[in-house]
Amino acid sequence: MILDALADLPAAAPRGRSLMGLDLGTRTIGLAVSDPDWRIASPLDTIRRRRLAADLDALLAAMDSRQVGGLVLGWPVEMDGRPGKRCQATRQFARDLLTHREVPIALWDERLSTAAVERVMIADMDLSRRRRAGKVDQSAAAWILQGALDALGRLP
Repeated sequence: MILDALADLPAAAPRGRSLMGLDLGTRTIGLAVSDPDWRIASPLDTIRRRRLAADLDALLAAMDSRQVGGLVLGWPVEMDGRPGKRCQATRQFARDLLTHREVPIALWDERLSTAAVERVMIADMDLSRRRRAGKVDQSAAAWILQGALDALGRLP
């Protein structure tokens, strides 16, 4: 189910299972995973997009290998908070995933996640463009997931 609010995730996802963060792009899907206590997000992998069926198979395999109980999907809103051009495609991807597996999916604002990750990789880590290319999507997914985990940690 696509949740109305991140605050609904703790009731919908089984405790003791990890959450997975997704940075959904047109060419790649960045994956990140949390610890079972939902405190720390770590970059996991990048799926090169091909066909929807192949993308979902790769995602479901990653979810199974990490015992994922819920997803945090980057929600591409505009800078002013309005739904962005990619929001419709993101919601459709979530619906397509739900036809294969019932899993709680929370949408989380991903504004500037990729830009922030690239800035850190350039300024703090001094990584070349080539070395950044393979890591930026999964790092953006970790950025998205960590933001959601931090917000969940502030819930009463």
